[in-house]
Amino acid sequence: MGESSGTSSWRRAGFAGAAIGVLAAGAAAGVAVERLTVGRSVRQKARLALDSTGPYGSLRGTSGRALADDSTVLYYEVDEVDEVDGVDRVEADARPARRRRLFGRRDPAPVTVVFSHGYCLNQDSWHFQRAALRGLVRTVHWDQRSHGRSGHGVAQSGADGVPVSIDQLGRDLKAVLDVAAPEGPLVLVGHSMGGMTVMALAERFPEFVRDRVVGVAFVGTSAGNLGEVSYGLPLAGVNAVRRVLPGVLRALGSQAELVERGRRATADLFAGLIKKYSFASKDVDPAVARFAERMIESTPIDVVAEFYPAFAEHDKAAALTAFADLPVLALAGDNDLVTPSSHTEALADLLPDAELVIVPDAGHLVMLEHPEAVTDRLADLLVRAGAVPGPATVRTDAGTS
Repeated sequence: MGESSGTSSWRRAGFAGAAIGVLAAGAAAGVAVERLTVGRSVRQKARLALDSTGPYGSLRGTSGRALADDSTVLYYEVDEVDEVDGVDRVEADARPARRRRLFGRRDPAPVTVVFSHGYCLNQDSWHFQRAALRGLVRTVHWDQRSHGRSGHGVAQSGADGVPVSIDQLGRDLKAVLDVAAPEGPLVLVGHSMGGMTVMALAERFPEFVRDRVVGVAFVGTSAGNLGEVSYGLPLAGVNAVRRVLPGVLRALGSQAELVERGRRATADLFAGLIKKYSFASKDVDPAVARFAERMIESTPIDVVAEFYPAFAEHDKAAALTAFADLPVLALAGDNDLVTPSSHTEALADLLPDAELVIVPDAGHLVMLEHPEAVTDRLADLLVRAGAVPGPATVRTDAGTS
């Protein structure tokens, strides 16, 4: 292959990789981005500076590993009550900080709050909520198969690999719970694909949910009908993309190295698209935006391809009956282009006692864009679930604590 032909193919793969990378955040290809006015080298230096100084995603807990039913290794971390990386909470909070009343006494609560992240993210996407709850409630954060520090899905490996199913993710969550929280009440929190994972758990293990789960939070997620989402694009364009996308993803997944090179080369386009489909407000902290970009761009194209078909097939409305008698939070951003707030409203309609919260000026990554709004509603859920009793203090400058 000649040099010019090779360069052309590389560039085409780059822009295709960038567009498919946006789908990792739930978007679709073909979005126009405003022309950037800052020099490329300056933008590259800015990204490097944000990567080196940004505190987001730095929280770590006691690590563990669970084994899925196909032998995939699933990584999780536990934050215990009154411990912050081995340091007593009182000592960790000794430095001056603005504080607010949130919930609960500091007494250990007999509950584990389990956070499940979304498509092409990882457990660090819950950074702000994790920081706020550390030391107050026992929490488990885990990486879905092929994401973060978990192993690549064994069932998806090799020539005979199969696409991931939401049902498989529900079984993965059960495997993590069996090891990380083998006893005691549970509050399950899921964002986007993580919420679908919680629904799949309920469908496959209804008795487990009845015996152990005392509260559920669904954030920016859907019980089905994702084929109706337009991602803010003209209907004709969306339909065209849906017809060709599965084949394009398979092709790109088979040329992962080439596509990843292309994604890196088109970082500016990639960053603009991620911001459009992750956030709605115009004043998002650049470090937060870069943090989201890093999580999404770290997901290999073959993983994007393996997971994508699962969303078209997702239909778990019937599984929601398992949560009918529990405290439920259904929360979404009002300008979520990935799983529109109408899907959250439809979910809440199936659970009449659920608290429905639509956060103004918020997109798909609402827990990063408006962290205090999400944390406050989650705190109220924990009180309603009996996980914590009365008022307690947590940090509001929870970037690294």
